[in-house]
Amino acid sequence: MTDETHQHGEEELCGAGLDLYSRALREGHVSSVAATTAPCLIDIGLLHPAVDDLNRLEPVSPTVALQRLLRASEDRIADERRRGQRIADTFEPLIRVGTHAATSENTPALRILGSKERAGQAIEEAMGEGRQELLAIQPHDPSVTQRPYILEGAMKRDQAFLDQGARIRALYQHTVRYAPYTRARYEQLTGDVEARSLDEITERLIIVDRTVAFIPASADRTLALEVRHPALIAYFVNTFDRLWRLATPMHPQAVEQPTLNGITPRQHAIAALLVEGHTDNVIAERLGMNVRTARVHIAKLAATLGSESRAQLGYLIGRSGILDREG
Repeated sequence: MTDETHQHGEEELCGAGLDLYSRALREGHVSSVAATTAPCLIDIGLLHPAVDDLNRLEPVSPTVALQRLLRASEDRIADERRRGQRIADTFEPLIRVGTHAATSENTPALRILGSKERAGQAIEEAMGEGRQELLAIQPHDPSVTQRPYILEGAMKRDQAFLDQGARIRALYQHTVRYAPYTRARYEQLTGDVEARSLDEITERLIIVDRTVAFIPASADRTLALEVRHPALIAYFVNTFDRLWRLATPMHPQAVEQPTLNGITPRQHAIAALLVEGHTDNVIAERLGMNVRTARVHIAKLAATLGSESRAQLGYLIGRSGILDREG
């Protein structure tokens, strides 16, 4: 088989490769001639020559191969994250320069807010002037729950906004649906307020009256960016609206997520991230939970699928078909 007729992504198994690899596992080996139909098996290290006969190819254990491929995937993801951070660090001072030039009627289209306190003040000022709507994406922030005064201040600000006749729409991760501070918040707020949740959401986003938005401007969220550019605001609103339609209602009326064949919705989300090769820390961050909780759910998922190792778990997830289900 020529290269022109046998082309697919790196570290992928085509149909011919999967059939030949399965045969090698059953029989213990295949001939080098047979392997010409699926050279990808040699390229990604699933077949290797026997020590005593170079014309005989023996298969690598699936669990060993999976662990190797997942490790390579994790390395690429880590490289991309580091590259993204370098790009962000490069552009951060340029954004500061750009805010001085991007003005419209003396109001900057982009403005850096140099501290969490300044960002909070700017949000409060925008909501004080707002009369229509607040759209918010709020990823889990464990540090906030350790500072009750922040939650109390946000409650007063939001209630004042609702009292002006405006409405609030908020998106969270599924993991905070039943958190005490979240439940207390929506038990106390009165007015036109709704909340929904997803497995994963974007970074923090607050939009007031579809005229001004606030997003993080640094990885540690110590800097914020105030955005008033109409095109960017329209983009943010469109992103929010699409996520809102996909999300599960949690207030004022909660919709429970179903458990299918012993796999909870949270375990389903973890399974999807596991097969992508993410570490426990990354899974916990993206789903809004601490690492210990993530590992508990991974252990329960492994027990449900009968897995004895991390590498085997990824294989069993793929074979089980649980990620093929809708929703």
